[in-house]
Parts: sequence; C-alpha cells; structure tokens
Amino acid sequence: MIDLHCHILPGVDDGALDLSDSLGMARQAAADGIAGVCATPHIRHDHDVRIGELAGRVEQLGAAVQATGVHVRVFTGGEVSESIVAGLSDEELRAVSLGGGGRWILLEPRPGPLSESLTTTVDSLVARGFSALIAHPERHLAADLQLRLEDAVRRGALVQVTAALLEAGPAVDAMLGLVAAGVVHVIASDAHSSHGGRPVRLSGVFSRLRTAGIPAVRLRWMAEDAPTAIVAGAPLAPAF
Repeated sequence: MIDLHCHILPGVDDGALDLSDSLGMARQAAADGIAGVCATPHIRHDHDVRIGELAGRVEQLGAAVQATGVHVRVFTGGEVSESIVAGLSDEELRAVSLGGGGRWILLEPRPGPLSESLTTTVDSLVARGFSALIAHPERHLAADLQLRLEDAVRRGALVQVTAALLEAGPAVDAMLGLVAAGVVHVIASDAHSSHGGRPVRLSGVFSRLRTAGIPAVRLRWMAEDAPTAIVAGAPLAPAF
C-alpha cells in the first residue's frame, strides 16, 4: 500500500512537529504494511511552504527513515489548495505532484459544499497536462456531493477519502455510500502527527470495506494498483 496523503514532512505546515514525530509516523506506516508515503504539506496561502525546498526535505527525511531501519519510502507531493492552483507555474505543480510523477495533483477543495469552481479547477489542470486527485470529500457533505464528484470524475479526476473517517464519525455512512457507488478511488490517512489524531493506518478501512461487501478486485485496485500508478505519474481511469 501507498499512503497518498500524509503530512509527514517535519516543521513545514501543521503536520509533523519535528524529525522524531516524522519517524514515529513512518513507524506507524510500516506497522500497518504501508510501503510508501507521499509527503503532502499544505500548498496554500496560510502556510509558508517553499516549493523549491520540498524535494531536498523529502530526500533528507527518506534517508533518516531508512537509517532507522524502517522500510518505508517517502515520496514527494503536496496538498494543493483549489484557491492557489491558478497562481502556480507548471514547474511548481510538477514539483508537488504525487510521487514526483508530474501528473497527479492532490487537490484540496475550497471550504463548504463543492461547487462549479471545483470542476473549473479540474478542467484547468487537465488543460495544463495534469490530473486531480480530490482530497477528503467527507469535509464537504451536502445533498449534491455525489453528483459534484461524479461530474469531476467525468472530467478526469479521481477521489480520495480519509481512512479514519471511514471507520468512525458522522460522515461514515455517507462515505460508505460513495464507496459503494464507485465514486471513491483511493484511501489515504491524512495523518498529521504520531502523537495523536489520525494515525498513518489504512488496513482497518480495507478490512471494513471487505466486510461491507466491496469486491476484492476493487479493493486491490484501490489499495495497490491506483496508488502505484499515481506516484508513477501514469494516466489512470476508474476501473469501476
């Protein structure tokens, strides 16, 4: 498994506080059978994340993780706010693409119910040669959520749900409904620290979805095939 959304990079946003915290998150990942983690710091106006420094920071963290004997690979990435996409150059977008593959952008929608601005942003990314992975739709519950997501998927986007929100909380039923409808394509932790909050853990969700009757072939695509293609920068269409 690869965790495509994780704030494991130390000291850059509201994620890991320091290297020790990052290493704790890497240990959580390894214990859960996660082989790789995309470091996805917030790329938005309220966080002073310097895109030009990210590759070096990820390389340093990856080396530190390996030095501790934890066999988890750290990939580059970023959680790019919808509001900032137009202000980023193609070079900057490639620098924060998931896995450094140059194609897939983890896109954080604007707060509140999803609107036409999301599909406009998805279209703009496609026009520039990128594809959007829409982050945490569970934060945007509304009567038309599924329709909005389906529209974005028709335009080339995929959808990522937060693992912990499929295990507990008020959005569980809605998110399970989206999974059953085939609108959810990957699961990620969106973890921010080893000290509390959401852990770097995915296996529990896949066990739950298996119990809920989601076909094994779909779960394998969500857990392995799709994340592998995304970090490689490969084109990817929903398999269901």
